[in-house]
Order: sequence, then C-alpha cells, then structure tokens
Amino acid sequence: MEHPEAMNFKSKFSRRIINTPGPAAKSTFFYMQETGVIKPEDAPETHRRDLDSLLIVAVADGSGELEYDGRKFPLKKGDCFFIDCNVPHFYRSSADDPWELLWVHFNGATSRQYHDYFIGQSEVVFRPAIFDRFVSVINEIIEVNAAKKPEAEILTSRLIVELLTLSLTVNSSASQYDTVLKQKLGAVNSYIEDHFSEDLSLEKLSSEFYISKFYLTREYKKIYGKTIFQHIISCRINYGKQLLRFTDRSVEEISHLCGFNDQSYFARQFKKAENLTCFAYRKKWRD
Repeated sequence: MEHPEAMNFKSKFSRRIINTPGPAAKSTFFYMQETGVIKPEDAPETHRRDLDSLLIVAVADGSGELEYDGRKFPLKKGDCFFIDCNVPHFYRSSADDPWELLWVHFNGATSRQYHDYFIGQSEVVFRPAIFDRFVSVINEIIEVNAAKKPEAEILTSRLIVELLTLSLTVNSSASQYDTVLKQKLGAVNSYIEDHFSEDLSLEKLSSEFYISKFYLTREYKKIYGKTIFQHIISCRINYGKQLLRFTDRSVEEISHLCGFNDQSYFARQFKKAENLTCFAYRKKWRD
C-alpha cells in the first residue's frame, strides 16, 4: 500500500502531512491542518476559495505566481506569502523554473487576529529577514508531526507562533527601511517615553524632529505597529499603573501626573486598556 504522505507525488522527497486536531488543540492552541514540502517535480497548481484555513508558504527554490483577491504577485526564491484561504486564490509554479515550496495550513487560537494585524502592516507577499530560520521552523513542524509525538500539538502551536512572529516582524528588518529614518523614529519613540506627561502633539513632534506630520504618522505606524497617539496613551497608562500600585495618590492627582487634564478621560482610557476601573486595578494589584 502506498504511504499517504507519498500519494500523488513523483519525488520521494515531497511530503504532505494532514492533521485532525484534538479538542484541546481546537479550543486552546494554534493547530496545524496540513503541512509539507513540494519538490520541483511535483510543483503544484492550486485553486481554492471558501476554505476555513490560514496558509503560510515559503518559496525555497524556483519561481511562480500567486493570485489572491484579484491581485497577482510574482514569487521567487526567498519569498513567502500569508493568506486567508476563504479568499479566492490561485498559485502555480513557473514552467521554466519550477519551484520548491514549504507550507503550513493552520487555524485556531487567535489565527485570524494575527492575519488581520499582518495585513495591516505588510503586503501578502513578503521576504523574511531570516529566511533560513523561516524554512527551518516549517521543517520542524513537519518533523514534529511526522514523528507523532504525544506533545506534538503543543510543540506545533509554539512553532506556529514563531512562524507568525517572523512574519509580523518582517518590516523591522534593516533592509526594509532607511537606517537614518529608523534612527529618527527611534528618537521620536524615546522622546515620547521621556515626555509623555507633557502636552504632546503631532505638530510638536513634527517640529521637534523636522519631519512632516504625514510622513511621521505613516512611517511610525509601519515600524512600531501602532499610532503615535496610541503610544502616548500607553505610556501614560503604564505610569498610572505604577502610581496606583505604589502610591496612595488620588485618581485625580494621578491623572494629572500622567498627562491627562481630565480625570474622567483618564478613567475611560484606563478602563479601555485594562478592562478594570482604576480603583479595581489598585485593589487587585496591591501587595
């Protein structure tokens, strides 16, 4: 009987592992649905839609093309893509330069939230800063599941998180952004952390660092994954937490020390961030 992993493959080095997650994995972990590696002899042409799965693919060799949500993306060695398989998609190898692919279909936990965040920060097709590690993680997912270890689901979940982390941090690589710009935005970030209790505004930061408001807003979010306003609020809330835990100052006093002119606004922002009132937070976290 032909081994299931070898079905439909010409190369003995092509592999496909299909997984049915257990109840714990479905309710708690990131879980693998299918993973594998395709050698050039088996270069696939795939059309799908309405599939409840997220897919990460790495092009280890050769070239091809992805069509996703009506857009076409050329692919070559070192490229990866991360897509929602509910969306119509099609990918195929180049006839002249057939590709080798590694892939993971996965779901569970906060998979879709990760994908939504990824799409907000990056293109569908991306090039990881450490491509070798990216490929290595997929290979580890393949090996862990091929070995059918008792702890395979837990280990797979950890590896999927690493794969997502490598995907989400692609824009922080030095090759993606000009070094001078990164240094300037790093200085902006440090300035906010040192002066968050002051009356900070986009206009003030733009003037202080000689950068246009539009450019500052756009590039800051690309690198840090949040807006400048969100970072200011985060710094103020963090300081508020310290004062609530380690001092007996009133909420009104704390709100002013954090840079909020309005106590009720501070209280709303704090509740939004922590899902707790200031008083409830103080009570829970007091030693």
